[in-house]
Amino acid sequence: VTLVESGGGLAQPGWSLRLSCRASGFTFSSAYMSWARQAQGEEREFVAAINWKGGITDYADSAKGRFTISRDNRLNLVYLQMNDLKPEDTGTYYCVKAWRPRPWDYWGKGTLVTVSS
Repeated sequence: VTLVESGGGLAQPGWSLRLSCRASGFTFSSAYMSWARQAQGEEREFVAAINWKGGITDYADSAKGRFTISRDNRLNLVYLQMNDLKPEDTGTYYCVKAWRPRPWDYWGKGTLVTVSS
């Protein structure tokens, strides 16, 4: 299983970023996928999840109304569209092969998002 995130970077408050995760090594179209994040000095936290077909999603309260998770099963990609970014969204974002990320699940190496003016 390999998960490779991309799309992170520096953004100002109110900006948007779209993160991508390319998956390989397993049957992606049958897998629940999620995004988690970790701010410096904090524990990792759940951000968003999507079921195998893409018809069911779930979000952390902090992400509701601003973030959208989606997937493309033809390309083995899962996305996280992040709008109206806030400084508290700063952190490393991880793609996880799971509905609710747990330490023993498959995680990518992460992509850093920094929101600062």
